[in-house]
Amino acid sequence: MPDPRGFLKHTKRETPPRRPVPLRLLDWKEVYEDFPHDTLRVQASRCMDCGIPFCHNGCPLGNLIPEWNDLVRNDRWRDAIERLHATNNFPEFTGRLCPAPCEGSCVLGINQDPVTIKQIEVEIIDKAFEEGWVVPLPPDKLTGKKVAVVGSGPAGLAAAQQLTRAGHAVTVFEREDRIGGLLRYGIPEFKMEKRHIDRRLEQMEAEGTQFRPGVNVGVDITVAQLRLNYDAVVLAGGATAWRDLPIPGRELDGIHQAMEFLPWANRVQQGDDDVLGEDGEPPITAKGKNVIIIGGGDTGADCLGTSHRQGAKSVHQFEIMPRPPEERADSTPWPVYPLMFRVTSAHEEGGERVYSVNTEEFLGSDGRVTKLRGHEVEMQAGKFEKVDGSDFELDADLVLLAMGFVGPEREGLLTELGVDFTDRGNVARDKDFATKVPGIFVAGDMGRGQSLIVWAIAEGRAAAAGVDRYLIGSTALPAPIKPTDVPQR
Repeated sequence: MPDPRGFLKHTKRETPPRRPVPLRLLDWKEVYEDFPHDTLRVQASRCMDCGIPFCHNGCPLGNLIPEWNDLVRNDRWRDAIERLHATNNFPEFTGRLCPAPCEGSCVLGINQDPVTIKQIEVEIIDKAFEEGWVVPLPPDKLTGKKVAVVGSGPAGLAAAQQLTRAGHAVTVFEREDRIGGLLRYGIPEFKMEKRHIDRRLEQMEAEGTQFRPGVNVGVDITVAQLRLNYDAVVLAGGATAWRDLPIPGRELDGIHQAMEFLPWANRVQQGDDDVLGEDGEPPITAKGKNVIIIGGGDTGADCLGTSHRQGAKSVHQFEIMPRPPEERADSTPWPVYPLMFRVTSAHEEGGERVYSVNTEEFLGSDGRVTKLRGHEVEMQAGKFEKVDGSDFELDADLVLLAMGFVGPEREGLLTELGVDFTDRGNVARDKDFATKVPGIFVAGDMGRGQSLIVWAIAEGRAAAAGVDRYLIGSTALPAPIKPTDVPQR
């Protein structure tokens, strides 16, 4: 059992310090310094092993959080990774990128700072890799069934690993030149170094999963070929249709979607020097420019940190919503994920965050954007209303739109397959993650809509169970998501 007085003896929540800002802006390495294991074990002892662990409910994967917290406290790291891997294929991803809804549901968080669940998770998996405990787990026997997974983000990779271990022959298709989806080209290196993806892919390849990057399914491989060659297909292509801002001046050069900007920086860090111009910069760069980022979420913060490292002259990040409160908002009481003001590593590095503003027009010269015109807003009767006399103009050499995504791209693969769509534009599926087309399943953002990495992995695991049941009539694969949590057709 846990230390019954741990949360009383150790009331201070500790997380790893971030590297000094002037130092980390000189490179693209992850921003956190090492965290001593002795300190981590003290943090793990703050877990109360509650009679009803609400952290389980906060985590879509159903991670066995109190169990591996206590195993870490007792220095039983090998057992801890076994319990962690029982529910999560890729804790090295979630431990770095997940916003930790489990911590928002931590019982200790009612009147203290919650347990550092996310940090304990990432330290467990990093130690497991260091000790050589993460090894291939190939199936004992093969079923003779073939499965295609379209998309190699966290949902697709989770589904692929589960199905491979169940004995099916799995091929993962990715239209980009490298495997990883948004993990590879959407997440900046300073948030997660891509070596974490590569070492996991090595394990999956050794287990038998086949990877085919640079293949656009529906173009390079026809839908007819896909259906002919595979017994089942998992669609895990994400919600990649971005939200635009159709206002006057949108056609000017220098205005780009976030996912037109971020991949170039990642390609440079992957060693793709051929993308650099004569000036040594990628095709879209913030170097020496006045940058405005429209969108206050994680993608906007990714653009912010990238702009800093590229040497932006100035950076403003706009958000139409009002500034969140410093503490948990009354509208999100425990154990709901708290709405509150957060400072990411990118925000710590500089730039100005501007809340309650709306962009109404882009101004330009010679076909390029030079200024942004906007005004302040306030919420009245559920609608944003302009604040009189709040108009302003701001210099802008580069505008990055980071306003989220509206669903999957329909043209091509999805249209040819003949799947249905929900009212929100996502691919419709039932409680087993099956579409109306026999043998076609969907997992992750493509079926759920833009969401969290932890939901993507959970959906990939659950969809794998549905596919396994479809192929052989039953399944021993876990399905972490309850049917009531699956947006259905």
